[in-house]
Amino acid sequence: MRVLNLLEFQVRHNLEKEKEKLAGLYVGNPKRETARPTAEILLAAFKEITLLLMEVKNEVYAHLTALSPLQKRILALLGFPISIYTQLDGQSFTPE
Repeated sequence: MRVLNLLEFQVRHNLEKEKEKLAGLYVGNPKRETARPTAEILLAAFKEITLLLMEVKNEVYAHLTALSPLQKRILALLGFPISIYTQLDGQSFTPE
């Protein structure tokens, strides 16, 4: 519960500081904007992410779905660099 509250607080605080609203969170109404998104609706924006792991010659490669502009904006509002997500793409891991 605390993590959800912190997520909401951080995004809402940064939206207020930048005097902005976030659009694209509501599936049926993509132009609807809000300055007070809930943690649940923010997390739902990431539900279409796919992680694909492929094993080739004893190495496992990861491929991630590209982030949408909305997902990138949410990460920025949370204070995370985009590299927190993109650094995982294309990496190889040796299975143990």
